[in-house]
Order: sequence, then structure tokens, then C-alpha cells
Amino acid sequence: MFKKILIANRGEIAVRIIRACRELSVQTVAIYSSADADALHVKMADESVCVGPPDANLSYRNIPNILSSAEMTGAEAIHPGYGFLAEDGHFAEVCESVGIKFIGPSAEAIRLLGNKVKAREVMKKAGVPIVPGSDGAVSSDSEAFEVANRIGYPVIIKAVSGGGGRGIRVVYKEEDLAHLLKTARTEGRTVCGDESVYIEKYFVGPRHIEVQVLADEKGKAVFFPERDCSIQRRHQKLIEESPSPIIDEKMRRELGRAALEAVRATHYVNAGTVEFLFEKEFYFIEMNARIQVEHPVTEAISGIDLVKEQIKIASGRGLELKQSQIKTNGHSIECRINAECPEKFTPSPGTITAFHLPGGLGVRVDTALVAPIKITPYYDPMIAKLIVHAEDRNLAIAKMKMALSEFSIDGIKTTLPLHRRIFEDQTFTNGRYSTNYIESFFASAAPSA
Repeated sequence: MFKKILIANRGEIAVRIIRACRELSVQTVAIYSSADADALHVKMADESVCVGPPDANLSYRNIPNILSSAEMTGAEAIHPGYGFLAEDGHFAEVCESVGIKFIGPSAEAIRLLGNKVKAREVMKKAGVPIVPGSDGAVSSDSEAFEVANRIGYPVIIKAVSGGGGRGIRVVYKEEDLAHLLKTARTEGRTVCGDESVYIEKYFVGPRHIEVQVLADEKGKAVFFPERDCSIQRRHQKLIEESPSPIIDEKMRRELGRAALEAVRATHYVNAGTVEFLFEKEFYFIEMNARIQVEHPVTEAISGIDLVKEQIKIASGRGLELKQSQIKTNGHSIECRINAECPEKFTPSPGTITAFHLPGGLGVRVDTALVAPIKITPYYDPMIAKLIVHAEDRNLAIAKMKMALSEFSIDGIKTTLPLHRRIFEDQTFTNGRYSTNYIESFFASAAPSA
């Protein structure tokens, strides 16, 4: 086991990793930007190093400064969390080249899965169902029109190197295709440095289902019961639950087998998530080469600490879990609480003057909140995750409603009012929602502030 791990991240995920390290008796090093000097993860870690100014490109994505911090503090490994450098193949490669263990998959696997076209090709060869679409990136507008006409509108344009909802445009009619191709390419080039795009069939109102996997360097792998992540706004997840209310045990096994095929086809190691669209059948869309924001719901129903498993696998201990040990125990739901105006999803920076976190049996809050704390516009607006666990879905919904009623944050606007309204909505409570739920919800009734 490692003696010391540097955490190349901030906020609640950095706090989450520190807690896992403490349980494993591993010392921690926090990095921080000058804007985060008083942050909770800095106070909790055994050591801390400032790596730059507020701009993430000059701090949390500053590879030379992060590696220098690891070398200076004697850290043997780096946990990237999610976001920032978590899926940066170059960073993983540089870590390994200087003798620092990257707690995640290999650089080769990250690069493969980061290229959505190559990932589709690999999955197709492995027999994993993929969404109908172009064979690789489309090289011209004329090719894009040919593909779209062949598979039928609506179609979705995706940046080859995109992620997190970036470089994505939905095209409902032929006359909009050329314009949206241009905007998707521009966004892909601006955000990811790659303007290549590909085209897939766009399903109106599917479910977004994902499967958590763990794999070690010896080829042993396991999958966990699925997470339903269909409650989204502009491809950004808001609510996740496990298991999905629409997946039965037979389909769960089929999803698990497909996820393990994806692991084997990419020689994947550590924690990852295989994502599918479900529309009568399931189709592979991508594989995330990192720990997911929504990993707590899987931990809740399985009783397994995924971050500790990540660290154990990276240390060379191998995967000790057997598939037979992974059971579905009850139901778990997670709400992402963002510092945003709940009507428009616009950022709401400012100073949190006071807050109250809910508690009780089966209630978990992952956050780095301290008061007073200034919420800056530099980073992701998510400031907390509220997770509940109960015997079944109805009890989990009741528990979440209770927890949301207790949760209060003063000084800024948050998405708490929106979550409260969703958990009173019959479409959600009946489990009959899809990826277009939020748009339909806003169309029928705007949430109160």
C-alpha cells in the first residue's frame, strides 16, 4: 500500500479521497489554487501545496506544478478524482514516466476511450451494441448529410474528443445540419483542441443507463448494478439512482456482460463506467475512464467503497472482490446541488453565509462546504451531493424529500428548490422519466425560487 498520495483535485471529491486514504492509513497531499487557500480539502490533508492562481489551467491543470508538488512531498501516487486531469492521457503517461503511480487506467486506455470514434469501433468489434451512426468521423458536410439521411432524423452530432456535454448538437431537420455541424466543430476545437465530429441516431426520450466496473491488472473484473442518470439538463446529470426503476434482473445481467466485454476489449484497469442509451434495447455510447460523480449511489446499494478499491488496485494488490459478492441492497438516489439559479441554470457565485446539512439514517452529504465560504466563478458549480439509501425506491424518495426539506444554504441561489419540486412530480416518482424530463418539466411548470 502507498504511504502518501497526492490528490490532484479540489472540492468534495478531494475530501472524499482524503477520507478513503485515512481509512487505509495513507497520508495525503492536497493541492490548491490561491482561490482555495481556505478550502476544506486543504485543511483536512496532511500536507498542502499551492500550485497556482485561480485559473484552473494555471493550477489544477498545471502538470509541471502538480508533479513538482508530488516530488517535493514524496507522494508515491496521484489520485486525479474527476474532471481536470482525470482523463488526460498525457498526464497519466507523464506520471508513470517519473515513477509516480496514476490511480486510474493506463494512458493508452484513456486515449482510446477519449476518442469516441475509436471507442465505438472497438466496442463494435467486441460485440457491444452501439448506436447506429457514422463509421468514424465525418470528413465533409456531404458525408454528414449522407449519414443523416441513411439513419434518419433526428441525429446528434458529437465531438470526437468531447465529454461532459461539450461539442454536442441535436439536429431535427435537414436544413439545420450544416449550421449545427459548424458550431459543434467550433466548440470541439475550442474546448478539446479537435474539431472532428461524428454522427449518431438521436433517440427522443431514451433512458441514460450506466454500469460501474472495477478491473485489475491481471484481467479480473466485476460490474455493479446499473445507475439511471436520465435526469439531465443539457447533457449534465442532475439526479442519479440505483438500481434503475425500468431494468429487470435479466437486462441487468446483459448490461453487466456488455460492460465486462468493454473492459476486456480496452484492457481497462481500475474504476470505470460504461454508459448506455436504453430505448427498448441498450446501446453503448461511451466509457468514462475515472471515478464518477455519482459513485456514492453504487456504494450505498453495494456496501463497497469504490475509492478505496481504486487505491488498492493501483497499489498492486489486485481486485479481491468476486462478482458473487456484489448484491443489490435496497435503493439509493443522489441529487447534485449546484450554485446556480434553479430557473435558468446560470451560475450564482457569492458568499455562503450559513448552511444546514440534513442527517439521519441512510442520509449522506458529500461536500466541501464551510461557512463563510466564497463560491467563485472559476470552477464547476456543484457544491454538494445529497445521497439517500433505503429499503426500496418509494422509501428512498420519502427519505430524499425529508432530507431536501432540511437542507438549507444561505447567501447564494442553489438548485435545491428545483430538486424539491422534482420529488413532488408524479412523472419522476412513478419512474416514467427520460432524458428529456427536465425540458418537459420546465415547459409544464417553472420552479419557484
